[in-house]
Amino acid sequence: MRNMLSELLDLLRLERIEQNLFRGQSQDLGWGAVFGGQVLGQALSAAAQTVPPERAVHSFHSYFLRQGDASRPIVYDVDCIRDGGSFTTRRVVAIQNGRPIFTMAASFQADEVGFDHGDVMPDVPGPDGLLSELEAAQRISDRIPPHFRSIALAERPIEIRPVQMSNLLDPKPRPPVRQLWYRAKGTLPDDPAVHRYVCAYASDFNFLITALQPHGVSLITPGLQVASLDHAMWFHRPFRFDEWLLYDVDSPSASGSRGLVRGRFFRQDGTLVATVAQEGLVRDRRPPFDTAAAKNPR
Repeated sequence: MRNMLSELLDLLRLERIEQNLFRGQSQDLGWGAVFGGQVLGQALSAAAQTVPPERAVHSFHSYFLRQGDASRPIVYDVDCIRDGGSFTTRRVVAIQNGRPIFTMAASFQADEVGFDHGDVMPDVPGPDGLLSELEAAQRISDRIPPHFRSIALAERPIEIRPVQMSNLLDPKPRPPVRQLWYRAKGTLPDDPAVHRYVCAYASDFNFLITALQPHGVSLITPGLQVASLDHAMWFHRPFRFDEWLLYDVDSPSASGSRGLVRGRFFRQDGTLVATVAQEGLVRDRRPPFDTAAAKNPR
């Protein structure tokens, strides 16, 4: 059996092929295309490998430019923009087949003491006793459409236990809010940077689809086109991603074939550790649809 977590950690280490130039392999989660979270984690790893270890990433802002091919490696070109007294800034371009597929700007900071407050964690059931997404999919595997079955039943390096289980086969309109418990499937190294890379990777799971919930559709609804456009993340406090974290997600708006989602990661003790935001393409191409949009898929 494949050890997906070990594979992920290998992917995040990257191969240094020149100063400030790295190469990463890809992990196919059933889509054929590169999972956006993989590029997020690898780009963050590439940037961090050019920064002194005492400076930790506190935020990044990124754009997905083209779909990546999961059968090919990705080259990460790091631009060392600034090394200040307290902050370090890096820009990363991910390249595949000679073209940029993704770009990230990341900021790193030396540890400082200052004012401290944070949001209160939602009052939801803990992870114990909840079904994982994979367990839920296995229970209905015979009813999952063939084109989506390999994705739904794929092993992942992250265990995800939804507080509210979605019905992909028969979605009903409901508020654009969901909570899920996340944890790596195994023990991670003690290096705090690795936990941030893995959190960035995992933050792209179950994110944009929250914007679909008020409209009674799901990822397997025929005629929908869903893709991440940008992704930003802020790291507030230390955490371990091999311990349960609650991902609290909501979507405040959808318009113009785009959906906006926001997420917060909390430790089980209620401490807010990271905040995430993403805007993505949520195009409804069910007939009748816009022929101009069909000619320009992204």
